[in-house]
Amino acid sequence: MYKKVRIESCISNLRIVENTIDEVMNEIGITQENYGKILVSTLEAVNNAIMHGNKYEKEKMVEVEILFKNGKLRIKISDEGKGFVPHEVPDPTIPPNLEALNGRGIFLMSKLADEIKYSKRGNSVTMYFKNIKS
Repeated sequence: MYKKVRIESCISNLRIVENTIDEVMNEIGITQENYGKILVSTLEAVNNAIMHGNKYEKEKMVEVEILFKNGKLRIKISDEGKGFVPHEVPDPTIPPNLEALNGRGIFLMSKLADEIKYSKRGNSVTMYFKNIKS
């Protein structure tokens, strides 16, 4: 199964992504626990793409690609921004960064997905989820 959605960089469009995730998850038939992991990590990645990647510029698009194949789910989120260097984002779990607002989404995504990869340019993230069905 493959699904692709393109949205303008507007926070209210997160609802479109959420509805798409709901559709796909119902069609695949996954556990409630995995649904939560997939939804939270995907919405976090899309939010980052809108806010940090595209800087809320509505003319810039965010693309979400969902592929379910051989029992594995791949979700790729891309934006039209300049990109970033993932390892340069401060770790939100170390004491000096506990109050910081940045970096929590990336940390959360890395804990919820089984695997996470960033494009060389840093404007695309791909998350992998395994064993998502009961």
